[in-house]
Amino acid sequence: MKEILKEIAELTIQATTKPTKTELPKVLLIKGEVSEHQLAAVYEPMIGLVAQGGKVVSIGEQTIHLKAPSYFVISADIPATGKVQQGKTGPYISLGLELDRDSILDLLNDLPKDPSEENMNNDFLACEAPIEFLEAWVRMLRLLKTPEHIPALAPIYEREILYRTLIGPQGWRLRKFCQSQGKGPSIYPAIRWIRENYTASMEIKRLADRSRLGVTTFHRQFKQITGLSPIQFQKQLRLLEARKLLVYSAYSASRAAYEVGYESVTQFNREYSRFFGDSPARDASHVREKIALTSA
Repeated sequence: MKEILKEIAELTIQATTKPTKTELPKVLLIKGEVSEHQLAAVYEPMIGLVAQGGKVVSIGEQTIHLKAPSYFVISADIPATGKVQQGKTGPYISLGLELDRDSILDLLNDLPKDPSEENMNNDFLACEAPIEFLEAWVRMLRLLKTPEHIPALAPIYEREILYRTLIGPQGWRLRKFCQSQGKGPSIYPAIRWIRENYTASMEIKRLADRSRLGVTTFHRQFKQITGLSPIQFQKQLRLLEARKLLVYSAYSASRAAYEVGYESVTQFNREYSRFFGDSPARDASHVREKIALTSA
């Protein structure tokens, strides 16, 4: 195990504190002192492996404590916050594999029967990475040394990583993800709609109808996949977007509030302070200072 983790660290030498794309399709790398403001974001569907150090991810009321080597699964666009811890022998290192529905569908018929879906709950888990899972990642990363083999071999290693995840404790999230483009009942059309229309008012009954679900089932499945209620989901999307406007476009708090869909600036200030731990103006100033320091 130690040798595998050491090799992963050596193979991710090109990684930076921002998500680093490589010649490997769908693979992202990140390493080092990653700022908390960077980790407050909308996480896209992915398998995330912490290979060195640790990471704490907060999604709604849930907190995932990841300590290397462990992984987690995100099966929808989900607003979250986080912070990283450096390793005892080196910097924080994380790898991400972006989820592809067709790649997962190709695997479903080849899975052994697994009762885990019957016992699934709303919890996001930090899953201990088994040796076979890590070995698949190493094989994938070794392709960076021989990029001419990437087109032929990367899909094979991606398939193995997906397979190891599917038979693990969070495999049900990947199976649910495959429903995102299906014709049957699915929570994903509602998630997509809110993601694309977060500034608009929403009606739960219409969202439930869009998902072909009853209202009670809709609420349960929405929280199961996102860790949030629809209202919380929309609110956090608004707050994250407002922060970008405050930091990068120098918006005032009132202008940012109205831009992302708030009707009350007082409510916006209150919810912003609760989510980010400071007022909009002070938080934006603090984030800009951090960006300036890391860019210097």
